[in-house]
Amino acid sequence: MGILSGIRVLDCSIAMAGPFAAQRLGDLGADVVKVEPVTGEWQRHVSAGGARGNKVNVSFLSLNRNKRSLAVDLKAEQGKKVLLDLVKTADVFLQNYRPGVAKRLGVDYETLSKINPRLVYVSMSGYGETGPYVNRPGQDLLLQAMSGAMLSAGRAGEAPNAAGQYLVDAITAYTAFEGALAALFHRERTGEGQLVEVNMLDAIATIQMQELSVFTVGGKEQKRSDEPHAHVFIRAPYGAFATSDGYIVVAFPPLKKLGEVIGEPSFAAMDDEVDSWARRDEIFAKTRDRLKGKTSAEWLTLFAEADLWAGPVYGYKELVDDLQVKHNGTFVEYDHPTEGRVKTPGFPIRFSKTPSKVARGAPLAGEHTREVLAEAGYDDAAIDRLEQVGAISTGRH
Repeated sequence: MGILSGIRVLDCSIAMAGPFAAQRLGDLGADVVKVEPVTGEWQRHVSAGGARGNKVNVSFLSLNRNKRSLAVDLKAEQGKKVLLDLVKTADVFLQNYRPGVAKRLGVDYETLSKINPRLVYVSMSGYGETGPYVNRPGQDLLLQAMSGAMLSAGRAGEAPNAAGQYLVDAITAYTAFEGALAALFHRERTGEGQLVEVNMLDAIATIQMQELSVFTVGGKEQKRSDEPHAHVFIRAPYGAFATSDGYIVVAFPPLKKLGEVIGEPSFAAMDDEVDSWARRDEIFAKTRDRLKGKTSAEWLTLFAEADLWAGPVYGYKELVDDLQVKHNGTFVEYDHPTEGRVKTPGFPIRFSKTPSKVARGAPLAGEHTREVLAEAGYDDAAIDRLEQVGAISTGRH
């Protein structure tokens, strides 16, 4: 029994941000019903990284554990009625349709709140529900570029680099997850549901609280260096450096002590709070040249002994095999009926009395349609009739 046991979520989202937010609610014990078309959600048919599965591709598998699948045609009147019946006993409704689509389908907040005033309705969008960019595509890379974040690192004059993750999708997912929890808490106090709106643009801007405040309040220009410094608002040296056998990262050490460790005498006379900014490229270049002389392990040992901040640069293989990651139980493993043994990242929040668990893997399309509708009062004959007219799918195909 998870901490959200007894909470029912209708997940009408697609792609990454919405399904990831709903999965987090499922990991905490909520009963998440994934409402998808009779042919299955879009993500079932598009593989991330080219990784496909037996019946469930890896992308869908990673974002839809701890859910049941209800396959229903919301464009059909009978199918829409099925969803509206489920809304009566739902706690959270989550969607990331393009702005205006929910209203056209008749599943907007105004409509559903009349059916269930206690409903927490989470609406996710790329740029907001209204405004000049309302019809722009809310895609991760486009939002990374627009957010300003890509120009806080790297070399001046060179093309900026994107994050190595679907960063905006993930941040938006956690923002929606946070909003759903807060609204549920409000409902516990007052008995009233409400509309919760989250958009990708605001989410990625808000996590840059410190950087943007340095610009807006402190008046500091966002100016990249000639060397590939890792952040425009942190003093040198700060970034990734090649060693004789790989890479390490170094984070703004005191210059005098750094010079002693790496054998760079010019650092001894430098002032951390003055030269680390004014001579940023020089410091970066000299650090880079010195670090080429030893292995990553040798440098990390020397830095640790001197109490300087440095660390390894991992790939996924090293991350999965790391001793602390294993100790933490960062990854979970479970058996999936069609995909076999699955190993994926687990649960970032730990509860002493209500621990998260994988109760079920990602469902097949419509796998739980019959089960969910039976709970809503539909008998077998009614479910069979709905399937015969194509309003739902029970996954038997």
